[in-house]
Amino acid sequence: MVQAKEKWALITGASRGIGQLTAKFMAEQGCNLILHSRKTEHCKNLLEEVRSMGVEAFSVEAELSDLDGVQAMLEEIDRMGMAVDIVLNNAGIQIAYRTDYFGTPVSDYTESFKINTIAPAMICYHFMPKMIERGFGRIVNTTSGIRLEPEQAGYSASKAALDKITIDLGSKVDGTNVMINLTDPGWCRTDLGGPNAPNAPESAIPGIVVGAFVDDKKSGRYLNAPYFSGLTLEEAVAKAEREFDSPYGK
Repeated sequence: MVQAKEKWALITGASRGIGQLTAKFMAEQGCNLILHSRKTEHCKNLLEEVRSMGVEAFSVEAELSDLDGVQAMLEEIDRMGMAVDIVLNNAGIQIAYRTDYFGTPVSDYTESFKINTIAPAMICYHFMPKMIERGFGRIVNTTSGIRLEPEQAGYSASKAALDKITIDLGSKVDGTNVMINLTDPGWCRTDLGGPNAPNAPESAIPGIVVGAFVDDKKSGRYLNAPYFSGLTLEEAVAKAEREFDSPYGK
């Protein structure tokens, strides 16, 4: 199992919900953090909390629908000078639930794809070559299990596109110590999931981050967080490595 102590992780959407829980969990493992949110003030309290746990931490901001802003954030992280070992692309948006799905506006797709697909892809493209050069890296992209719901077409299509990007990139590093995998927190009571969701956000831990700790050189997997609910991190890693294979047929 990967030891995260003193490694650096970028967590997008860290100011609330699953992202905030993820940040605290990673800090408990001794992992240094770069916390992304729309505005740095949104992570002010979290920044103080994780620093009090003995790790280094900084906050960065970007509105992920502003792709120039995403690029500026990446350049800011480069200027900080630390090597990003782990990327947890948690941030996402669910635009709307369209009961009149034949009237789905184009903007549902354009906004969803910018935030849920293009921004995380930019982040992958920025950090993966550096990881390959150093011989270590973990990227975990957050997807969704939503299927057969045209009511959520923009959201589900953008996540399906992210799945495709992740699996295709994974084929280039499978068998190496740079790994890129997918996770899905399940339907949780967050701002995105809404108050009627069946699962508490805490149920996504440790499954939402297990892809950062697996050490079997396999990429492209869908590590669905509910499968690991109630397990310790060590148990979750062992289960992931034992039961989830890469999709490449090697």
